[in-house]
Amino acid sequence: MKSIFPILLIPITSFLFTINLQAQNATEIVKRADDKMRGEKSSYSEWKMKIVRPTWERTLSFKNWTKGTEKSLVLVTAPAKEKGQTFMKLDREMWSWNPTISRTIKLPPSMLSQGWMGSDFTNDDLLNQRSIVVDYTHEIIGDETIENRKCYIIELIPKPDAPVVWGKIVFWITKEDDLLMKSEYYDEDEYLVKTELAHNIKNMSGRLIPAQFELIPAEEDNQKTIVEIETIQFNIPIEDSFFSIQNMKRVR
Repeated sequence: MKSIFPILLIPITSFLFTINLQAQNATEIVKRADDKMRGEKSSYSEWKMKIVRPTWERTLSFKNWTKGTEKSLVLVTAPAKEKGQTFMKLDREMWSWNPTISRTIKLPPSMLSQGWMGSDFTNDDLLNQRSIVVDYTHEIIGDETIENRKCYIIELIPKPDAPVVWGKIVFWITKEDDLLMKSEYYDEDEYLVKTELAHNIKNMSGRLIPAQFELIPAEEDNQKTIVEIETIQFNIPIEDSFFSIQNMKRVR
């Protein structure tokens, strides 16, 4: 009697290969979308942020330098009372510099989930971009059309012991242009915390990207944060020494 195990092994092997291929494809899609916004090697950008609350609004401006996935530096340029504050990520460590008190602070993990400059973006959102590619597994769980663009729906689950804030993230990334059109962020109990929407798709510095992002908390009425890219450059020369505590105090 011939064994049936070789017959059974073929579909099982094919099934496992398909799952592995899908996971690889999902990770590649997330990485391409991430690279498209930050540059494959480096980037420099200038942003305007509008923080909207039920009884007040305020705006601030900042510059952002990135190199690879391990280095980023943010300089606040307006308003006057916050001008000169800097924030830096170097490998796994994050720092802030406040010129008013001439003090450098290393951000502990407990501060990663706190709102950056009073906005709905966290310190982790702004500085720890490496995390979405490296610290999560990725799986395509469906597709949907957003603003007439067909998107993959990709679920991000944190790897064991990954130093991340979110219990789950869901991305909507366009199939044609690798544009991240929508993001949902969930806590450890899988309750939706906030949703980010991309708008105003246009060509900037030679690539098609969203120029505006709207971050909306799930449980706060009439509250949101809007950021707009004013200028951006990709893959420009930036020395590693630029990302240093000394430079945090003098960058302009």
